[in-house]
Amino acid sequence: MYERLYDDMERVNVRFIGMTTENTRYDFGIMYTNLFFGKPLITCMQTGRSFLMCAEDAEDVEHIQRLLKIQDSTEATAISEFFKVTLPLTSTEVQYNE
Repeated sequence: MYERLYDDMERVNVRFIGMTTENTRYDFGIMYTNLFFGKPLITCMQTGRSFLMCAEDAEDVEHIQRLLKIQDSTEATAISEFFKVTLPLTSTEVQYNE
């Protein structure tokens, strides 16, 4: 037995961005949606890990380390800086046109 919580369909914009740190290449798919309080859904193509994040969330370097399982804090800081300039500032910003 289960309870369906939601079943929504929407057209979304997806942005694909590749970036590199000193040691590692990252390829991210960023899906802008009205779901999840407006936070983009980010998928790391190398690991398949997905998470919700806005620029405010990207300030937490330790959280990024845990999400992407990064050992090096310098690398996590570089990714944090990347997300802070790439993602919307708050979870309430609309990032696409219908």
